[in-house]
Amino acid sequence: MNLWKLMNRKEDPGIYQEKDGHLVRTLRVRDFLALGVGTIVSTSIFTLPGEVAALHTGPAVAISCVVASIVAGMVAFAYAEMAAAMPFAGSVYSWINVIFGEFWGWFSGWALLAEYLIGMAFISSGLSANLRALIAPLGWKLPAALANPLGVNGGMFDLVALLAILLAAFLVSFGVSKASRVENVLVVVKVMAILLFVFVGLTVVKKANFIPFIPHYRPTAHGPFGGWQGIYAGVSMIYISFLGFDTIASNSAEAINPQKTMPRGIIGSLLIAVVLFVAVSLVLVGMVPYQQYLNSAEPVGYALRKTGYGHIATIVQSVAILGMFTALIGLCMASSRLVYSFGRDGMIPKGLGKLNDDHRPANSLWTVAVIAIIISAFIPFSFLTQLVSAGTLIAFMFVSLGIYRLRPREGKDIADPAFKMPWYPVLPLLAFLGSLAVFWGLDVQAKKYMLIWSLIGILIYLLYGIRHSAMNKKLTN
Repeated sequence: MNLWKLMNRKEDPGIYQEKDGHLVRTLRVRDFLALGVGTIVSTSIFTLPGEVAALHTGPAVAISCVVASIVAGMVAFAYAEMAAAMPFAGSVYSWINVIFGEFWGWFSGWALLAEYLIGMAFISSGLSANLRALIAPLGWKLPAALANPLGVNGGMFDLVALLAILLAAFLVSFGVSKASRVENVLVVVKVMAILLFVFVGLTVVKKANFIPFIPHYRPTAHGPFGGWQGIYAGVSMIYISFLGFDTIASNSAEAINPQKTMPRGIIGSLLIAVVLFVAVSLVLVGMVPYQQYLNSAEPVGYALRKTGYGHIATIVQSVAILGMFTALIGLCMASSRLVYSFGRDGMIPKGLGKLNDDHRPANSLWTVAVIAIIISAFIPFSFLTQLVSAGTLIAFMFVSLGIYRLRPREGKDIADPAFKMPWYPVLPLLAFLGSLAVFWGLDVQAKKYMLIWSLIGILIYLLYGIRHSAMNKKLTN
């Protein structure tokens, strides 16, 4: 069989149903809502709106939020149909494997893995920086060697980031139902803190800070500012905030009644997140002139202190740290299920696709935890952060186009889902084009690093996966 045919061989969906049938179905709609909101509303809601306003949009940052959420929302409809029709571990990887073929499944799954691993490193390092800043006034300070990644300000490794990932992995190792209980409580606390900021901030909002709402366009050293050009740059920058809903799909093999649970969890969590993001964005630029947020790592805390609410700032920043931890739990769950599905199919060593005596993918969980620790604790990762957006957008484009391959097979060899993407066949195309437009607006460096990551994935497939995959073994038997 020639290489092209091998790359395009498709997995039987019944095989995945059988393999993933050993995973315990314990997750309900409320668990997925907490998982989605916990991952989407993470570090970025406390940092990105202020940064985007100062760099690109001015007060119009809320428009960038809405446009980014519309694109993400269209893709979320595609995710909801896919997850309801094929509730398999590994989400995008498994779906694309079934409808496009083995190589395309691996390629899109590999791209998604970039989001999960680098996202874990990014969030754990952000958690570390915020926690250290919060306890510094108490006189508690880690030595530089234990507070920074290798080679940064005399650092050897980031101890807090390391411990945060270990704790998240430890919670997930007890099973997703127990991890979800912790997640549910922390997410409620986090949403209450965001609402506290919004209601307190509304008391000091000044109309003058919104004028002009869309500043005139001008080029700057940071890229376009103002006009629709600035809003577009803001969309590409803030889109990272709306990526967390895809972590829900990775856990669909552990959902109770996935036909109803998955669509409600995916679309519901995105809607909640959009309302919170737009509210925070509008209040933030109304409290303090947006220019003051330039180079501010914590604009929410800055705005509260600047307007005389220092004690509220401490409360909100404390809860922000808990919020980052909920995102870490979500990414731990999603990445371990994705790596489990790679190993399940023989694309990487089979040991990573095995379940322990409690029917949990422990091998894959601790593998991703160790890799994320290496990235966050030992490697300065700032130049890689845009890989989070780039990798996920590639997966989003595959899923959007995949609806056209899925529909003819629903009710035949694939289950006919209770939820279907509306306005077919127009909306899947719009979701694809929207994701492509956001990808096109990313920094050139992000595209370059994504190319390098993709080439590594292609080499792994050609040198290992294509020969060791479960489908290859079926052919040779």
